[in-house]
Amino acid sequence: MGPIRIEPQKALDEALKMQQKLSAGTKVLQSLDEVSFGVTPKEAVYREDKMTLYRFRGSKAPTTKTPLLICYALVNTPYMVDLQEDRSMVKNLLALGQDVYLIDWGYPDGADRYLELDDYINGYLRRCVDFLRKTHDVDAVNLLGICQGGAFSLCFSAIYPEKVKNLVTMVTPVDFHTPDNMLSRWVQSLDVDLFVDTLGNVPADLMNYCYLTLKPVRLNQQKYIGLVDILDNKAELENFLRMEKWIFNSPDQAGEAFRQFIKDFYQGNKLLKGGLKIGDKAVDLKSIRSPVLNIFAEQDHLVPPAASRVLKDAVGTSDYTQIAFKGGHIGIYVSSRAQRDVPPAIHDWLQKRA
Repeated sequence: MGPIRIEPQKALDEALKMQQKLSAGTKVLQSLDEVSFGVTPKEAVYREDKMTLYRFRGSKAPTTKTPLLICYALVNTPYMVDLQEDRSMVKNLLALGQDVYLIDWGYPDGADRYLELDDYINGYLRRCVDFLRKTHDVDAVNLLGICQGGAFSLCFSAIYPEKVKNLVTMVTPVDFHTPDNMLSRWVQSLDVDLFVDTLGNVPADLMNYCYLTLKPVRLNQQKYIGLVDILDNKAELENFLRMEKWIFNSPDQAGEAFRQFIKDFYQGNKLLKGGLKIGDKAVDLKSIRSPVLNIFAEQDHLVPPAASRVLKDAVGTSDYTQIAFKGGHIGIYVSSRAQRDVPPAIHDWLQKRA
C-alpha cells in the first residue's frame, strides 16, 4: 500500500460540494412534513387486549375466496410490508386480488410482562384465524409468516394443521444454530433468566442496539455519512427518515415470551430438533401437511439462508417450494426488485393451490 496522496484542488472541490449539499439540505429539511408509514387504507376488524387484526382495502374487490393473514414478528412494527405507496407488498397483493389481513401485536407495557408464547400463538393468533374462518365461511386460511412471525406460523400450522390451507414463510429462521448466525452466537450464553428477571419487558431501544451492532460500521456510520449525498433530494430524504422512524418506533418485548423464545428457539433449537411445546401443545414440523412456500433472502444477516433452507426436510408436506431472493432481510420488502417479483410469486403460488 502506497502513501495517501491528497490533491489540494480535488480536496477543495469536495469540500465545496459538501458545503453546497449541507446548505441545500438545510432548506429541504425545513420543508419536510412528518413522515409516516402504513399507507394502504385498512380497518380494524377484531381487537383483543393490545392486538388488532386489520383488513386492508384495495382499489378493487378481492378475487380470492381464501383470506391471506400476515403474521409479523413481535420485533418492530409490521408496517415494513406497507411502508409507502411505491414500497408496499400489501398494496401489490391487493392489486393481484388477494384479501389481505394483518396482525398488529401492539406495544406491550408492564401489564403484558407475563404474556407467553402460548398467549401469542394458541391465543391471539388462533383467535384471529378462527375469526377469519368464521367471517369468510372457510375451513382454513392462507397464512403468511414473517421472520419471528414465520416461526410462530410454523408452530401454529403444526399444532392446528386443519386451519391452514397454504403456508407462506418469509425470512423465517428454522435452524437457529447455523454457523453463520451471529445473532444466535451472541445469545447462546446469555443468562436470559437474569436478563428478564432484571428488566421485565425487554426495551425496544436495547433490541435495536443489538441489531445495529451486528453491522456496526454499515448501520451506525456509513448510512449516516451517505445521508449527505441525498440531503438535497426531498423524496430520497423522506424515504430515509421513514425507514429510520420504522426502525426506532419499535415495541418493547413481553418478558416471558422473550425468555421462552431465546431458550427454546435460539438456545435449544427445539423448532428443528424437536421437544418444543407452546403451552401444553407439542410442536412437530412433520405435522405440517399444507403446501409450503418458503422465501428467504440470500444476503440476510439476521436469518441466514441456511437457517431457512432446512425447512424443506423438516415439514411433513411434499408440496414444498422455496424461492431465494437476491437481497437482505429488509430489502425483500422494500426494494424495487422485491416490489416487482415477490407479490406475484406469492399470488401465483397461492392461485395454483386455491
